[in-house]
Amino acid sequence: MRRLTMFNNLTLDGFFTDRNGTTRWAHERDADEEWTAFSSENANRGGALVFGRVTYDEMASFWPTPEAHKMMPVVAKRMNEMPKIVFSRKLDKVSWQNTTLVKTDPVEAIRELKKEAGPDLAIMGSGTIVSQLTAARLIDEYQFVITPFILGKGRTLFESVQDKLNLKMVGSRSFKNGNVFLRYEPA
Repeated sequence: MRRLTMFNNLTLDGFFTDRNGTTRWAHERDADEEWTAFSSENANRGGALVFGRVTYDEMASFWPTPEAHKMMPVVAKRMNEMPKIVFSRKLDKVSWQNTTLVKTDPVEAIRELKKEAGPDLAIMGSGTIVSQLTAARLIDEYQFVITPFILGKGRTLFESVQDKLNLKMVGSRSFKNGNVFLRYEPA
């Protein structure tokens, strides 16, 4: 059975996007060799990436660019090579290499994908889908990078979750640039 991991950056005040819906703030940290190595290692873990349309548009506009290859060559290479699934009822086509467009309900599609043989799945950004998959109890691991920012306004990841979900910590790591990586599984 395939596992689904959620990976997102969060601010100290709990937002995953700023008031304009972007995540640029998450990449404004000072250079940190340890963090860069961790990011590269994390990108090499394999699997298939899962996105909603907004996150897909943001990722597809950055990772295939020369700027991305210059800034983070290992991560850019992996992001472009990995299989990607984007959930959208608005998109008619996708252009980022190795991307499959899915127009059906994310909860039912992920439930079916998890039953199939294949690489594990990792959802990045995509707050609406994270919220839906959390409510359906389909996420096997939550990975958060807490960044030392306070935005004041933005979006939270779990806006539509109605019922409490208890989590247990399965790992943590702090970095010189102030980021803290946290891993949780449903209790």
